[in-house]
Amino acid sequence: MPYIVDALFTVPVILLVLAIMILKSSIKFVPQNEAWIVERFGKFNSTREAGINFLIPIADKVSAKRSLKEQAYDVPSQGAITKDNISLTVDGVLYFRVLDPYKATYGVEDYAFAVIQLAQTTMRSEIGKIDLDKTFEERDALNAKIVEQINEASQAWGVAVLRYEIKDITPPMSIMDAMESQMKAERERRAKILESEGERQAAINIAEGEKQSRVLQAEAEKQEQVLKAQGEAQAIIAVAEAQAESLRVVGEAASTEMGQKAVQLELATKAIEAKAAIAKESSVVLLPDGQTEAGSLVAQATTILNALNKG
Repeated sequence: MPYIVDALFTVPVILLVLAIMILKSSIKFVPQNEAWIVERFGKFNSTREAGINFLIPIADKVSAKRSLKEQAYDVPSQGAITKDNISLTVDGVLYFRVLDPYKATYGVEDYAFAVIQLAQTTMRSEIGKIDLDKTFEERDALNAKIVEQINEASQAWGVAVLRYEIKDITPPMSIMDAMESQMKAERERRAKILESEGERQAAINIAEGEKQSRVLQAEAEKQEQVLKAQGEAQAIIAVAEAQAESLRVVGEAASTEMGQKAVQLELATKAIEAKAAIAKESSVVLLPDGQTEAGSLVAQATTILNALNKG
């Protein structure tokens, strides 16, 4: 047993153990998206990136490990006064990343704390340049200005601010009540405008409907009158054509010998009927000079007809 203990503490074994410990302390594995600051004898030596790295034992030392990922920090709520002297409470979120690990290590004690403090002071300064209404209307522009101002001041720290987002803007309770009343009045005004516009449009639609109805009714009446006039004209033409055809047929028949006799008989019959009607209505009857009235009338009618035929 003592022999085994003595064997473990021999010079070769001790040297081997020391060599393993030195080798282990000299090999460093830097994770992805990280950068390590290495100092040699207390002075900056190099910036080691992701992967395997070798250090000199005792002489080299990792003084800082900087993450190169995008980082988000909550900016605490703070008071700010607008251009129109309204006190606000504002908070936000700051997004930034380390671009130069050397400056982030030796340019400032705590770069995250410094950037957050700079964001707060810049935000107060920018809000003091605008009125209360614009803090709500121009929030994107305000965020962009804050980012621009912070990046100008943080270049010496090796940090780049990517975004700044204002989460909440809280005015005093009295201002909130006044804003609520204003918004309520604005909503009522818009509602009334919409209602009046609806009524106006409805009245226009009704008037247009009535106008169209009257126009259509007038067009219908006009069309009806035109059709009625055309019908009456066609009826008159048809009657005239029928009468003309009747007269033509009668004229053709009257030009014959039998037609002459028929005309004479018709004239005599009409004359007798006329005399009979006069005698019925009047108590005085005038007799012609001739012995036979019907024969005289027939003779007179025959004479007129012969004159017409000759003509």
